[in-house]
Amino acid sequence: MAKPGYGKRSAPGQQPRTRDDFALLPTRERYVAGFVDHLPDGAEMSVKQLAKQLPLYGQQAVSTSLKALSVAGHLRRVRCSVGTGDETRWVFRTFWSRTARDNEWWNTYLATENATQTAAPAPDTGPPPPWVPAEEPPPPARPESPPSAGQDPEPTAVPHQRTPPRAPDAEPTQPTREATPSPAYLALARLGRDDHRLGLSAGDCTVLEPLATQWLDRGVTTDYLTSTLKAGLPSQVDSPVGLLRRRLIDKLPPHLPATTTTPPDTPTPTRRLLVECTDCGRPGQPEALPDGLCRPCHTTHSASGQPSPDPTQIASVKAHMANLRDLLKPV
Repeated sequence: MAKPGYGKRSAPGQQPRTRDDFALLPTRERYVAGFVDHLPDGAEMSVKQLAKQLPLYGQQAVSTSLKALSVAGHLRRVRCSVGTGDETRWVFRTFWSRTARDNEWWNTYLATENATQTAAPAPDTGPPPPWVPAEEPPPPARPESPPSAGQDPEPTAVPHQRTPPRAPDAEPTQPTREATPSPAYLALARLGRDDHRLGLSAGDCTVLEPLATQWLDRGVTTDYLTSTLKAGLPSQVDSPVGLLRRRLIDKLPPHLPATTTTPPDTPTPTRRLLVECTDCGRPGQPEALPDGLCRPCHTTHSASGQPSPDPTQIASVKAHMANLRDLLKPV
């Protein structure tokens, strides 16, 4: 079972680390980004876990910083489907890029990741997370017995398919195996075991085999063939081969046109990678979550985003508040 949290995955094509990384971000976001950038791949990146390791900020501050880093183009949270059939489960990851990327780059990269996982879901893309044990490669195949010094080595691809040389007049040591009987022949041969009135000899089955094969060629099953031949038998059958020949000819099913094997409405393959909103966790396709945010969260973030106040205004507000505190002091 995968550990909870959004395991880190580094995006490709990042620039080398420099002292000016994340210089355009605010102080808090720059601090969180520098810490996340130095985490190894597979490290847990849930808000609670990051807040435990960052002493300066709590969970709410870390969550807000991650949302700002997502809008700045440094991360995307995704959920990936792993496994096949009934064993499918979802794991969560955070793709991180030291170099800020726009929405078009993230959409293209995540679409490539999704196509890779859909085409080959068994092997997971990228390095495996630390909780998945590494599989040991199978040992190399060894020959059963090494060739002797005076004997030519046999090819290892097909060691059991070589026939030893024998004299021209020597008789074969094993009798020749008979060909496997056809399904029509087996269906006719079982009629006598199901009903003693339809007991056939080997020669009778060989004679009736072409007629029974015509039934199977028209799409009927062997069960349908045998049930039709056994239906409504008289109390005594003098010539089973004659009765069955007549029924095979008279009750031959009609020839139906071939139907397409694939249904007309082929279901759309399930996407194996969904992007999650960095703020509320709502899943969706990459192109539906610009800046890593769903539309309601993106609208809220855009409405709340206001330009930072001017430093002179901040100084005047602090001076005004200091003046009010002085006036409230007792004389």
